Amino acid sequence: MTLNPVPTRLVVMGVAGCGKSSLGQHGARALGLPLLEGDDFHPAANVAKMRSGIALSDDDRAAWLDTLAEQLALRPEGVVLTCSSLKRRYRDRLRAAAPGLRFVFLQLTREQARERVATRPGHLFPVSLVDSQFEALEDPSAEPGVLALDAMRPIPELVSAVAQWVRSAPAPRQEVKA
Repeated sequence: MTLNPVPTRLVVMGVAGCGKSSLGQHGARALGLPLLEGDDFHPAANVAKMRSGIALSDDDRAAWLDTLAEQLALRPEGVVLTCSSLKRRYRDRLRAAAPGLRFVFLQLTREQARERVATRPGHLFPVSLVDSQFEALEDPSAEPGVLALDAMRPIPELVSAVAQWVRSAPAPRQEVKA
C-alpha cells in the first residue's frame, strides 16, 4: 500500500550488510517517494577498489558525497537515499545540501554484517571490508533527525517504524554555524 507522498528527504544508513537497499526500496514505496541507491553513484575507481578488497578513504568518498548532496538538493519534494554515511562529517555534508534531512540508522553487529555480506555473491563489497566499515562508523544516534533501528527486525516492521516516525516527528532544524 502506497501512502500519500511525504515531502521529506531521508537517508537510510549503516554499515555494509545492514539492509539499506531493502529498507530503502520498501520505505520509498511506502512513503510515495523516489529512491536513489547511493552505490549507483560511486565512480568506477571506487567500485574497482571495493571489488579488490581495498577500503575507501575519505578522499575516495569526497566526490561521491558531493554527487549525493547534489542529488538531494535537486529533490526538495522528497527522496529516499541509501548511503552508508559512516562519519559525522559525511552526514553534515549531506545535511548542508538538504535542510531537514533525516537519517535512519540500521544497527547490527559485526558478525551479523559479515553473515549478510557473505550471502551476496557478486556484490561490489566483499566480507573482508566489513571491519573497515565498523572502524569508520561514528554512531549518529544522538544527532538530531536520526532514528536508530535494529537492522535484524523484519522489513515490514522497519518500514512501519520509519513511516510512523516521518509522519509524526518534525524534520530537524538545520544548525546555523556562525
